[in-house]
Amino acid sequence: MPRTMRYFIALILLCGGGWSAADSGPEQQARYVLDRLAYGPRPGDLDRVLAMGAEQYIDEQLAPERIAESPELRQRLDALATTRLSEAALFRDYGPPARRAAGADEEARKRVEQAAHGVAEEAQKARLLRAIYSPAQLQEVMTDFWYNHFNVFREKGIEGQIWVGAYERDAIRPYALGHFRDLLGATAKHPAMLYYLDNWQSSVPRQDRNGDIKGGLNENYAREVMELHTLGVDGGYTQKDVTELARILTGWTYLPRDLEAGTAQPFVFDPRRHDFGDKRFLGQRFSGAQGDGEEEGERALDLLARSPATATHIGYQLAQYFVADEPPPELVQRLARRFRETNGDIREVLRTLFHSREFWDAATGDGKFKTPYRYVVSAVRASGVDVINFKPLLGALHQFGMPLYGCQTPDGYKNTQSAWLNPDAMVYRLNFANALGNGNLPLYQEPPTPAAMGGDMLVSMPAIIPATAAAAGPAPPLAPPVKPPPPDPMVLQATLGSPFSLRTTEALAQAPPRLRAGMILGSPEFMRY
Repeated sequence: MPRTMRYFIALILLCGGGWSAADSGPEQQARYVLDRLAYGPRPGDLDRVLAMGAEQYIDEQLAPERIAESPELRQRLDALATTRLSEAALFRDYGPPARRAAGADEEARKRVEQAAHGVAEEAQKARLLRAIYSPAQLQEVMTDFWYNHFNVFREKGIEGQIWVGAYERDAIRPYALGHFRDLLGATAKHPAMLYYLDNWQSSVPRQDRNGDIKGGLNENYAREVMELHTLGVDGGYTQKDVTELARILTGWTYLPRDLEAGTAQPFVFDPRRHDFGDKRFLGQRFSGAQGDGEEEGERALDLLARSPATATHIGYQLAQYFVADEPPPELVQRLARRFRETNGDIREVLRTLFHSREFWDAATGDGKFKTPYRYVVSAVRASGVDVINFKPLLGALHQFGMPLYGCQTPDGYKNTQSAWLNPDAMVYRLNFANALGNGNLPLYQEPPTPAAMGGDMLVSMPAIIPATAAAAGPAPPLAPPVKPPPPDPMVLQATLGSPFSLRTTEALAQAPPRLRAGMILGSPEFMRY
């Protein structure tokens, strides 16, 4: 291992580099909001935020509906045809009906599977396009936050492959800065979540004409919606509440045959599956005699969204994401109070967060350690490269153990240092930084067909697949190596505002010019935000 790489690994593991507490002027404030509200600066962003001021940038990002999308980005997104299809069309054309139509023909079944993977890949490409190029950066940051909060695993069956993109499009993105109750309801009813946590099959047991018992209660979603999505693990609910909520949500489903025929919405309430008996959930009585089973579920979600425990849980998650791995309790309580005051208005809770003393105090410390996703996106943004082929980036995320939409468990990916900082991970990142900094990533050419793809997952990276990545399925192979020019290290430093410690500055000065861009992207300071 080269001496410079060993130096940076040791520096990252020991201290992280951080900004100086004395450096608290307009430039640091501009860098700070670009690193926290966005995925770091692209060329020209720092000067723009310096000119408008950090406060105005915060106000701008809190109103993404007022930010114009570039025509180039819209054109590239529109070219991803499957990202515009409805859940029903995806199900019919790429899901179980297509697989069933293939019958026993092995080649036909492979084509169906390949097509489903293609749908998921277009969803991943759309996410990366927006994260790298969208000027509404906070919208993208919050989409990532809420997707992890309401995680769905793309590799659970062919349904997971075809619906993850539509799930983000219809249940996450529109509500990322809206009201929490709307977000909770949209995720609860989306077929991707219904399928992932099995609520689509949950029903009251019933006897058929032959006397056989059909159906049965499934508690997966009921448990996770309380433990992860709303109240939190210490939210005061019991196992009895889990069972009662599962009973309340029986009949919340989708109907595959009707979905295939186009005669039903992606979500339906099926009264034949619902338990109309009386229940007691979180101390309140739910009367089945009223005969409105879907309304029972809506009332339960209302109850969860209004709970003080939910306000505290969401306040903690947001403070951890934007401020510190161990967020200040006073800040968490302030955010929880604002959540309750505004009936879960996410935009107003964030406004309180971004104007808090604790948010700005965090700028003087070592900062948060970037997740692999944030690291890859911020590196590409800072480099200013025009990405045509996204497979090297998806391959990098796979090797880093954070494949996009690839978290198996419903708690989603962690955003804390302990989850991602270790020597092996640093080797991956420094190899990626070196490849990107030297222009050795084939980012300029999209392969025309899957058959044309080939080669290793990522140029110059160790062939070690973390367990989390291996569980998420095969990484996308690379296109033929058409490479962008390496970023100019002087332009790269100007883009970042040179937030480097004395030790890093000296190391950069002593390095050959051809290595400096990679060293900047692999520096301890760039690993944090």
